[in-house]
Amino acid sequence: MLAAAVDDFSPLALEPRDSDVRVFFATAADRDAARRALTLQYDAAPVDVPDDDWARRSQENLQPVTVGRITITVSPEPRASSAVSLTASPEAPAPSPISIVIQPSMGFGTGHHATTRLCLAALQTLDLVGHEVLDVGTGSGILAIAAARLGAASVIGIDSDADAIQSARENLALNDDVLTVSFDVVDLASAPLPAADVVTANLTGALLVRSASILLDAVRRGGTLILSGILARERDEVALAFRTARRVWEREEDEWVAFAVKIS
Repeated sequence: MLAAAVDDFSPLALEPRDSDVRVFFATAADRDAARRALTLQYDAAPVDVPDDDWARRSQENLQPVTVGRITITVSPEPRASSAVSLTASPEAPAPSPISIVIQPSMGFGTGHHATTRLCLAALQTLDLVGHEVLDVGTGSGILAIAAARLGAASVIGIDSDADAIQSARENLALNDDVLTVSFDVVDLASAPLPAADVVTANLTGALLVRSASILLDAVRRGGTLILSGILARERDEVALAFRTARRVWEREEDEWVAFAVKIS
C-alpha cells in the first residue's frame, strides 16, 4: 500500500526497517511531495542520506530470477547453479535457456519485481525474430536486452532519467554478445516516439493512462504493445485507455497486472 501511495513521486526503493519503512527518492522535491501526500495515512518524516550507492550494496546478494527460459543474474559473474524460479511462462517455448547479467545499481531494477517478470513472460509469447522493439521506461535495460536475446533485429531502450540510461548501458556491456540494443534519454511526453513492431511500457498505471495515445501511435500496424506496472485496482482504468487495441494476453502476479494489446 505504501508503494502504491508514493508511486507517482518517482521512488527509487523501499527499505523495510525494524520500526518503519524508509522510502528513497532522487531529489528532495520528490521526497517532500510524497511526504505531503502521505500525511493523512502515515507518520512521515524527511531524512537526508548520503548518496553512497546503498542500492548496489543491498542488491549484491540477490538470487537469480528465472522467468520461462530467461534467467536474470544480479552479479558481474553468473551464478546459474543457485537460480530460483519465481514464476514461469507456460507459453514459453522449450529452446535453449537465456541468461542475462545485471549490475546492482541505484534503484533501476533487477528483475525481482513482479512488473518486470510479467513483461518478460509477455515477451516470450511473441515471435521477436527480425522485428524492431522499443522499450519505454527502460530503467536497467533488462527488457531491452531480453528482447535482443529473444531474436529482435534491433532494440531501442528509452528513459527520461539519464542515470537509468547510464545503468542500462553498463548492463549492456556485461552482456557483450548483445549487439542490437541502444539506449537513449527520451522524455515520454516528447512525442512522437520511434516506431516499432513491439513496444514494452513498464511504467505506472497513471502514466500509462496519460500516455495511451503516444504509446499506441508508436506501434506499427499489426504490432504488439506490452503494458505493465499496473496495480490490480488500476486494471480497468488502464484497459479503458487502450480500448482501441485488441487485448491478446493478460496475467496477474502479486496484485500487479500486465497485458498485451494488438494494433490492427
